[in-house]
Amino acid sequence: MKSQLRALVDQGIARLREAGTLPADVAVPEFAIERPKDRAHGDFSANAAMLLAKAAKTNPRALAQALVEALPQDPAIASVEIAGPGFINFRLAPSAWQAMLREIATQGADYGRNASGKGHTAGVEYVSANPTGPLHVGHGRAAVIGDCIARVMAANGWNVKREFYYNDAGVQIENLARSTQARAKGLKPGDADWPEDAYNGDYIADVANSYLRGDAVEIEGHVIVGKNDADDLDAIRKFAVAYLRREQNADLEAYGVLFDVYFLESSLYVDGKVDETVRELIAHGHTYEDGGALWLRTTDFGDDKDRVMRKSDGTYTYFVPDIAYHRSKWQRGYQRAVTELGADHHGSLMRVKAGLQALDAGIPAGYPDYVLHQMVTVMRGGEEVKLSKRAGSYLTLRDLIDEAGCDATRWFLVARKPDSQLTFDIDLARSQSLDNPVYYVQLAHARSCGVFRQLAERGLAFDAENGRNQPLDLDDRATATLLASLSRWPEVVAAAGAQLEPHLVAAYLLELAQDFQSYYNEHQFLVDDANLRDARLALAAATRQVLANGLGLLGVNAPEAM
Repeated sequence: MKSQLRALVDQGIARLREAGTLPADVAVPEFAIERPKDRAHGDFSANAAMLLAKAAKTNPRALAQALVEALPQDPAIASVEIAGPGFINFRLAPSAWQAMLREIATQGADYGRNASGKGHTAGVEYVSANPTGPLHVGHGRAAVIGDCIARVMAANGWNVKREFYYNDAGVQIENLARSTQARAKGLKPGDADWPEDAYNGDYIADVANSYLRGDAVEIEGHVIVGKNDADDLDAIRKFAVAYLRREQNADLEAYGVLFDVYFLESSLYVDGKVDETVRELIAHGHTYEDGGALWLRTTDFGDDKDRVMRKSDGTYTYFVPDIAYHRSKWQRGYQRAVTELGADHHGSLMRVKAGLQALDAGIPAGYPDYVLHQMVTVMRGGEEVKLSKRAGSYLTLRDLIDEAGCDATRWFLVARKPDSQLTFDIDLARSQSLDNPVYYVQLAHARSCGVFRQLAERGLAFDAENGRNQPLDLDDRATATLLASLSRWPEVVAAAGAQLEPHLVAAYLLELAQDFQSYYNEHQFLVDDANLRDARLALAAATRQVLANGLGLLGVNAPEAM
């Protein structure tokens, strides 16, 4: 509807130019079509006349009147009014709302989706946990944010590739190997010979025991077999990484999170991509040597100081493989790259972007898009929950899913803007109360389904096409509010995809559920009047469909009964 109104206003402006009312040299500003906060002001409002009047140095209300008179006739518009200093307010005709209900019914699961990203590929990277232990709650927030970003981008037409980047090289992997070896040799945390930087969780003992038994671990088509040799550190390293990757994959699958691509950091070294990237940076003149180290001139690209790429001992600093990795995304055809990370990675973002620009490879400025999430505090019984018996030092994602359920865990971890601190109340997430937002939204969907079960139980009929053609009581506040909420869904999908903000979907669903509940409380659906019954059932069917569509974008179930 916004697009349709914008087109009408554009046509009206063109007519004013033709009539000479608006000088030809006055540029058309980027005007807004908005929904007034007070529905008494209509269904939509345009500020075009005020912006044009300022540019043309004329009276805004007079220009608004001229523009209203120049607007083409449209059966979807019931009335057009001028308000305040020159706002143009539109009130939709009942036929426009009936057309929306038909659109929802016709498009079904596709209602709200658009093709703005069609023909373009996006890579969305998320979780990317070191394979050194069970996933923690922070990984859970990253997983659902990234997964839902991928879902809303796909809903906007993008060809989305979901990617997990495994940091399978470096000091932490060495610590994992030595921790597992120590357990394999019978040591435990607290022993005199226990490694200082070892991982202390009980899961390390599980890995070591599995290795010593000679268990086979299959990961992505490869089989890694343990052996009864606690001195073979290389074999222990390979087995431990494979074992924990399999564990992480199982947790993510239980969480409804899957990936198209698993990219290993080690492959950047094996394939020579890191060295190749460094050679390219040197060749383009963005590096220099000082103090035996190789530096990147990141200050040329907005950083506050230059950064060391290769230390004097010949090893690379941690952001260098990140540059090579994101370069590979561009080379693999990701026209847009989204990287979801914890806020503690903030310091490296500028230098990675600077490195990509320094390659002079045509990579767009600002590539990749970063989405950073803040920490999660988990509460139970009014007290913070910090530890897991298995992990030893943190609460695992599996613990949270087991306690709160997958649906509630996903909802609670994605429903807030990523850069905001989040408190996860396990008691609230488990409660079957209207204070629990995911329960409330799922209940609204179940109730909309329940109406149709009752219809069948009473042996009544529903003529859907008749219902969508019945006059709508737009003077009834609950009806008008619910219709307006349903019409906002395509705008929410577009905004969530463009802004990489899936929490907008959760906020919308809660509002829609509240609006449906208000309507549900004030109106009976299975009335004797067949026309009225069909009209109300058509509204219930549309609500059921949009709730299901929205829950689907969050990876949350839409139950038919509760």
